[in-house]
Amino acid sequence: MKIAKDEKGREFEVTDRQTGEKKFAVSLFLKAKVRGEKGEEVRFTLDADPGEGFEEGMVVELIAPRMSPYSFKNKDGETVSGVAFAAVGLKSVASF
Repeated sequence: MKIAKDEKGREFEVTDRQTGEKKFAVSLFLKAKVRGEKGEEVRFTLDADPGEGFEEGMVVELIAPRMSPYSFKNKDGETVSGVAFAAVGLKSVASF
């Protein structure tokens, strides 16, 4: 499940604002296609529970992946910008 914190530091489950359905989070290691270059760990928000059976080292495919840029001012007036990654779900492809 995807967990976030409010302004007072209290944790809560993240849900879809329109449907109320729970969101899930997964960290994936994206391998570089160029030899000698390192990959990168990226967190994705999933719209659906990925289910059981996903283990470290598995190759997975993201179902309907998307990325969304964001920018907002924090409580200190600083602009925070970045990119959020999300997908409908995951499916297993293979293991290595």
